[in-house]
Amino acid sequence: MVLDLLVIGAAITLGPLHNSAFILLLSSRRGVRQGLAFLLSWLANLIVVIACVLLLTGGRPPEHHSAPSTAAIAAKLAIGLALVLYGAHRHRRPRTPRRPPRWAARIDDASPATAAGLAWVLQPWALVGAGAATAVDADLPTSADWLALTCYCLLATSSLIAMELYALRSPQAAGARLRALRRWVDHHQERLIVTLSLLVGLWLTVRSAYELAT
Repeated sequence: MVLDLLVIGAAITLGPLHNSAFILLLSSRRGVRQGLAFLLSWLANLIVVIACVLLLTGGRPPEHHSAPSTAAIAAKLAIGLALVLYGAHRHRRPRTPRRPPRWAARIDDASPATAAGLAWVLQPWALVGAGAATAVDADLPTSADWLALTCYCLLATSSLIAMELYALRSPQAAGARLRALRRWVDHHQERLIVTLSLLVGLWLTVRSAYELAT
């Protein structure tokens, strides 16, 4: 469980879409406040999903090869296959120039509530679902599992936390460097999406197929 959560959390935090949007928020007129609203909403979404899973399981992992256990593994397998197919599709399709999203032109007028809602929209729900299916195996009386779930949520938010702290500590230097980072992310966005989809998809597919077979 721990290794799967680390892989999924790393893939979530490296996603280019939300990182690019977050840099745009930080560059806006009330950037730090909007960035904080986005960050807290992002983290809250992850925590709520994990909390719902733990409520359903009662904080105890289901018996191996029981119906709930098999369903959770099958869900991870389905998500893994979907990610592989999605990555392959994005890799084969012709690349066309991307238009900036409509909300980007109105970013200076956005409220913290809008920034929080944007975090919900941009959450990579397939990966979040894989994290939820993995959390089914969490055993709450075990402190190591508590630590693993906490690290997963923080790892999946770590890129946002780092940029928010940087903008707070050195606003002028952060502005220039984050804009340069956003240009790099936008330029490599398609490659990042394909690479993350294929790598995480293959990881989940192989791991889940092995767990179902044993």
